[in-house]
Amino acid sequence: MSTSQIKYRTLSIEESNRISEIDPSQWIEKVWRKIDGKYQLVKIDFMEEDWPDGFEAYRDAFKNTINSGGIAFGAFNKEGACVGYVTLNNDFFGKTAKYLLLDSLFVSRPYRGIGIGKSLVNYCTTCAKTWGAEKLYTCAGSAEDTIAFYKSIGWVEATEINTALFEEDERDIQLEYDLIKVK
Repeated sequence: MSTSQIKYRTLSIEESNRISEIDPSQWIEKVWRKIDGKYQLVKIDFMEEDWPDGFEAYRDAFKNTINSGGIAFGAFNKEGACVGYVTLNNDFFGKTAKYLLLDSLFVSRPYRGIGIGKSLVNYCTTCAKTWGAEKLYTCAGSAEDTIAFYKSIGWVEATEINTALFEEDERDIQLEYDLIKVK
């Protein structure tokens, strides 16, 4: 499977249930945890079988994003099944920069590692720049593989923490992506 066989497009609110076609399962060997003020990898050996917060939570967040002026992009295989999606909120925040939240990003387990996640993030990058954002922000799950993905495409620990988002799950890693540095 190559990313050239994947088709990308904007998703409408009526397609919110299409994300149920994604296999969000993930084997999590290690997670990042803050211990004595520093992030360290901790072994947990856990199989996340389903959507971390339940499918309905992600579907409803998808709808809220669209209803509040945000956007969703989907990735589809040659049979037309949704194999990945991302949502970008259109509510600016931040004191030091104009941030937008990359709210959800999932790629179906059999389709990971071929560039779909990177492509979906690139669609958000382009969109966020046209909206006038300076940085993207995400609350990434703390799995070692998840953080490694974001860092491999240029994300770094957030310089400004959105307290409200952090308090939703203090185990998430707050990351940002500088849109000013990207051409």
